[in-house]
Amino acid sequence: MINARPDIIHQLNKWGAQRTPFLFIFDFEMKKPLAFSLKNPLPPNVYYDMQGKTNYTGEWMDVKKPRIDSSPVSFDQYRKAFDFVQEHQKRGNSYLTNLTFPTRLYINMDLKDVFAVSKAKYKLLYKDDFVVFSPETFVRIKDGQIFSHPMKGTIDASIPGAQEIILEDAKEKAEHNTIVDLIRNDLSMVANNVKVDKFRYIDHLKTSMKNLLQVSSEIVGDMPNDYHQNIGDILWKLLPAGSISGAPKKKTVEIIQEAEMDERGYYTGIAGIFDGYSLDSFVMIRFIEKQGDEYYYRSGGGITVRSEVEKEYRELIDKVYVPVV
Repeated sequence: MINARPDIIHQLNKWGAQRTPFLFIFDFEMKKPLAFSLKNPLPPNVYYDMQGKTNYTGEWMDVKKPRIDSSPVSFDQYRKAFDFVQEHQKRGNSYLTNLTFPTRLYINMDLKDVFAVSKAKYKLLYKDDFVVFSPETFVRIKDGQIFSHPMKGTIDASIPGAQEIILEDAKEKAEHNTIVDLIRNDLSMVANNVKVDKFRYIDHLKTSMKNLLQVSSEIVGDMPNDYHQNIGDILWKLLPAGSISGAPKKKTVEIIQEAEMDERGYYTGIAGIFDGYSLDSFVMIRFIEKQGDEYYYRSGGGITVRSEVEKEYRELIDKVYVPVV
């Protein structure tokens, strides 16, 4: 295991040049990055399942469905942080800020069971520390191209006309446009001919609580043939993920750290696998962590000057779910 920041970049570049498969896990603050060669056994209770690439063979599974009770942060506490963020936006310091909070969770299974029964494009269990079941790709690199799929905009699918509502909402449009522009600029630092291939398409998410619609876009660019020799530097240049920070990125991260008053840790960091030729990675959203004997679900959403505090607070609560098999 490698986890010192300069060593991580150097080691990933080395493994990339050698075509050595590896797993990486980066925290949001980029203080505790982890990397593991997949030529060696992973530590106990580290499991991944990333669009078919997995080390989980189904050897354990709790068949019961997840039952969740939660105690979100109070509306008054959320509103205080929301107002702080919008005040910075009115001053022009940020155009889009991703604001998140932990929700105390009461669930009838442990993290290992959640990993087994949840259904998602990307899943990761890290020991008894956290489990993530994410629908959001960070970047994929395959056949000489890099792809990103930022997700911005969520709505309860049971609402009449939900798809039309989310696609026509002016605030949601502005938020999504900002993120697409940010990601396009980010990819342009490491790729050529960057363009938006698909704009604002709908993903359907089935959860233990309700069904949701999620709005996404696809951005693509051309990578140099020797990208694998600099894979550590490439990943580091793109961090943190724009969809869970905001724009402009540097100043917005400072606002987030002051508004949330606590480090996110691995929540909203990134994780992924390089198989020797291609890379697939994801944003660590839909995240449950264990602190002592207590469980917390981290969630949030993008804030703009057009945001309404009641709707944003409801979105934070709506995102507390486990996507069931």
